[in-house]
Amino acid sequence: MRLTVAQALVRFLAAQYTERDGRRRRLVAATWGIFGHGNVAGIGQALLECGPEAMPFLQGRNEQAMVHAAVGYARQSGRLSTHAVTTSIGPGATNLVTGAALATINRIPVLLLPGDTFATRPADPVLQQLEVPHAGDVSVNDALRPVSRHFDRITRPEALIPAALQAVRVLTDPVQTGAVTLALPQDVQAEAYDWPEEFFAERVWGVRRPRPDRAELAAAADAVRASARPLIVAGGGIRHSAAQASLAALAEATGIPVAVTQAGKGVLPYGHPHDVGGIGHTGTATAATLARDADLVIAAGTRLSDFTTASATLFHDPAVRFIGLNLDPYDAHKLAARPLVADAREALDDLRAALAGHRVPAAYETAYRQEAARWEARVDQAYAVSAPDEELPPTQAQVLGLLDRLVDGSDILVNAAGSLPGDLHKLWRARSADQYHLEYGYSCMGYEIPAAIGVALAAPGRPVWALVGDGTYLMNPTEIVTAVQEGVPIRVVVLDNHGYASIGGLSGAVGGEGFGTAYRFRAPDGTYTGDPLPVDLAANAASLGMAVIRARTVRDLREALAEARSATRPTCVYVQTRTPDTVSGPPPAQAWWDVPVAETATRKAAAQAREEYDRQAAQRRRHL
Repeated sequence: MRLTVAQALVRFLAAQYTERDGRRRRLVAATWGIFGHGNVAGIGQALLECGPEAMPFLQGRNEQAMVHAAVGYARQSGRLSTHAVTTSIGPGATNLVTGAALATINRIPVLLLPGDTFATRPADPVLQQLEVPHAGDVSVNDALRPVSRHFDRITRPEALIPAALQAVRVLTDPVQTGAVTLALPQDVQAEAYDWPEEFFAERVWGVRRPRPDRAELAAAADAVRASARPLIVAGGGIRHSAAQASLAALAEATGIPVAVTQAGKGVLPYGHPHDVGGIGHTGTATAATLARDADLVIAAGTRLSDFTTASATLFHDPAVRFIGLNLDPYDAHKLAARPLVADAREALDDLRAALAGHRVPAAYETAYRQEAARWEARVDQAYAVSAPDEELPPTQAQVLGLLDRLVDGSDILVNAAGSLPGDLHKLWRARSADQYHLEYGYSCMGYEIPAAIGVALAAPGRPVWALVGDGTYLMNPTEIVTAVQEGVPIRVVVLDNHGYASIGGLSGAVGGEGFGTAYRFRAPDGTYTGDPLPVDLAANAASLGMAVIRARTVRDLREALAEARSATRPTCVYVQTRTPDTVSGPPPAQAWWDVPVAETATRKAAAQAREEYDRQAAQRRRHL
């Protein structure tokens, strides 16, 4: 079959499927693209030639945002289906790097197809080519190597066959998956070749569920039986494995409490008797207390990042030991854990069977349930709206409280960065396994709006909310145009607090005094402490085609959120938030996070912050 390389690639991708638990899905459901001279005559022509039946096309506005949208789609699809992203050479290709890093860090499959400079070098350099005097085969696409789980450059037509097969192998491997990059020189894309028809045959890639090793399983069961205060820390791997029911069954059979990471929140629904909420720096007091006293921690499907472990200060018991239940041996061995390398669902089911008849002490179970109930009362306090509040701007926690009262299990919340992740992790009551979509592996500002589009494409008919601060909105609002163009009715809630509130707070805590974190005019002393900037984000969203509802007070916001939820077109709710007092605001951090402070400084704030840093850092330990 004589086709160009680009035509062959599109045909090949259209015939790739995944299968898990008897359910088959198309692997690459659509391709996002922005065209330039590096892909318009290759991939662009191929998408036109093959037609939308073979490969639907989605027009993006920013290359990084297109990757975010693909990540949102893939995560909502359980990593069983994803999107491809095609770009031109030069800035189009380098704009992929941030999105690729986000996908790889979060272990989410995305296929990147950047154009590349000529393989045949008819002119050298060509437009946008990076010249590297010591290496003629380097292009800007090589910047994608460290952030890709697999990288290949197709310099000959026939090289596409093994390269495409390897790319799909990595995309469908639950351990290795992440960003996969096939760099496509612009001349090779348009070059014709006689392809074997077998290359385009339908292929179904089974997504494995490996069972645990019997010896590792027995050792894990023995460790649980020997512990008095075990704790499960559940991460995103539970979601990726669709192991929520298995986790609940283990917790219910044994009484072991379950704390959740940002990626794991929602794996037990709000109100489950063994859910103790978020863990780590942004977690609940209940989970923090349990972690400090735990003598055994079962780290299930988590990378154990510094936010989760409170920068290695959270687990205090001198005798604490860990079980690393993870599909990836790299993660299973962290904190010198006893590894339990397996699919999360299979391992949890087998562990429950191995622990038949075992239960934690009744006093332990009663105590953590009472602590969890006390924390929920604290959430109610943060969400509360008094009569005078009705005519005031809402606090950020009150915004979440109003949304909490409005949504049901069909709604999905998307967030990634700023102060919202901390409030959401502590306060949000997830009502379904996939309601809480928070990207915190890379915590990338600008993720929320494009990711919400991807989520909505994967979950049509469900209300999808992108919660963004003004800083995040200004980073990457352009895909609003895509949502309008495609008729994807995302709801964007913009919380305007005139700056980088999260980093402003952190800056104050580490002696930076909020320097450079407010959106204000310069004052006479040269600092950004003048009047707020006259930026109208609501008008901006309207100019991009969204329906916009401005909310000035709590009363306004309640009505605006209800109107947005019932909307059938992309809708923005804009509100300026007020700073809460120390009583009504969200609870402060329940565990430490290591952000180094200046060891020597003349300013009093930095000196005091260093004293506190040294006190906290002294609690760090190596778990060996």
